[in-house]
Amino acid sequence: MIGFIDPHIHMVSRTTDDYQRMAYAGCAAISEPAFWAGFDRGTAAGFHDYFRQLTRYEPKRAAQFHIRHYSWLCINAKEAENVSLSREVIALIPEFLKEPTVLGIGEIGLNKNTRNEATVFQEHLDLAAKTDELILIHTPHLEDKYKGTRMIVDMLKGDSRVKPHRVCVDHVEEHTVRLALDNGFWCGMTLYPTTKCTPARACDIIEMVGTDRIMANSAGDWGKSDPLAVPELIQEMRRRGHPEATIRKVVYENPLNFWRQANNWVEWT
Repeated sequence: MIGFIDPHIHMVSRTTDDYQRMAYAGCAAISEPAFWAGFDRGTAAGFHDYFRQLTRYEPKRAAQFHIRHYSWLCINAKEAENVSLSREVIALIPEFLKEPTVLGIGEIGLNKNTRNEATVFQEHLDLAAKTDELILIHTPHLEDKYKGTRMIVDMLKGDSRVKPHRVCVDHVEEHTVRLALDNGFWCGMTLYPTTKCTPARACDIIEMVGTDRIMANSAGDWGKSDPLAVPELIQEMRRRGHPEATIRKVVYENPLNFWRQANNWVEWT
């Protein structure tokens, strides 16, 4: 059985049974980006508690099933329209950056491609640059994806402090994957049944662009989603005859090698 890493899944929205199922399927580790709670939070104190949950409590729940849990911190793009609240939340993040399981800043990006969202995105970039953190990018859904991804890439390239090899552009699809890879970024394919990729489409993308700097995730959250989506990709790649070493590179080695650049990284024993 090939072990796998899910580099983007929101376990605070999943049951403990999901951890058990993932462990049985061979999950070695996950990373959980800060995201929308299903409603807009009204105060920075709510985010402070959420960051405590991500960095101090969720790793203990995962450890019951021998799964390593890492996290990313930010105010997500859905709530970034509130610039004043966003600035209060960004000011809280440095307190948590030395927590041993924090990988960096994320998932930051755009939701509706608005001016306020872009402002908050750039202020997150400034924090990441000043603290030399890895960056995980959220790209918009459906019809706004190409425009939003283009805007994000332009902002990333416009900041000379950003190092492309330390940025992962997530939720890429067929029409945006080259925007990420051709500009030197890592990228993630999200196996989400309604608004992103299926395992078959992800396999098509791998066959189109290769296996360098690309990974796959479930983005399991409050919506209809599957924490075992990465194992489904493994099965699809096997069905098409991809070698086990190629599959392992996409679902295990690539996310691990990206994470190894994190400031807090401690090698596994």
